[in-house]
This record gives sequence, C-alpha cells and structure tokens, in this order.
Amino acid sequence: MSRIYVGMSGGVDSSLTAALLVRQGYDVTGVYMQNWINDVPGMRCPWADDLADAKRVAVHLGIPFKVFDFRHEYKQLVVDYMIGEYQAGRTPNPDIMCNQEVKFGLFRQAA
Repeated sequence: MSRIYVGMSGGVDSSLTAALLVRQGYDVTGVYMQNWINDVPGMRCPWADDLADAKRVAVHLGIPFKVFDFRHEYKQLVVDYMIGEYQAGRTPNPDIMCNQEVKFGLFRQAA
C-alpha cells in the first residue's frame, strides 16, 4: 500500500480523516501546510497553535509528521491575487485560489 499524505490543520476534520485512514491500515503521513503566519490588526494568526495541535494528533496516531512551507507561494498566488482583484474593483474568491493553487497544486506536488 502506498503512503498517503494527509493535510492536517489541527482541526477535527483532518484529524479524524488521518485517524480513520490509520485505522484502515493505510501508511499515513500527516502534513501541516504553513501558508500564513502574520497577525493582522485586531486579530492574532493562530498558526502556531494549529501546528501544535496537528503535531499532537500525529504523535497520538503514531504517524510521521512534516511541515510544508508554502508561505511565499501563498502570498504570491493567493494574497497578491486577492489584493489585485480588489484594486481592480472586482470581488475575489481567495478560497478558490488557495484550493486550486496550494491545496491541490503545491501540496500534491510536494507529497
């Protein structure tokens, strides 16, 4: 059976997905995608807490754990796109760009 890389955000959905795959006998590696680490005015970015939660789940499940650092690419492909669209008077959808470019693009290539 080939290795499966599971994006682990530290939340319930990705943790449960990893646990179910392990239970079914898959060779699972947990991966945290580091996309953004900057606080914005009035809001603290919880990336360090999310990373710690994801690591704890991986340790509990007994699976390898990696961090894929996509900060530069995320800024370029998602944040700059969003700002450019707003500047052009359009309403961007950064989630689509993140999914297309980062989650199903960069993550897939790196895994």
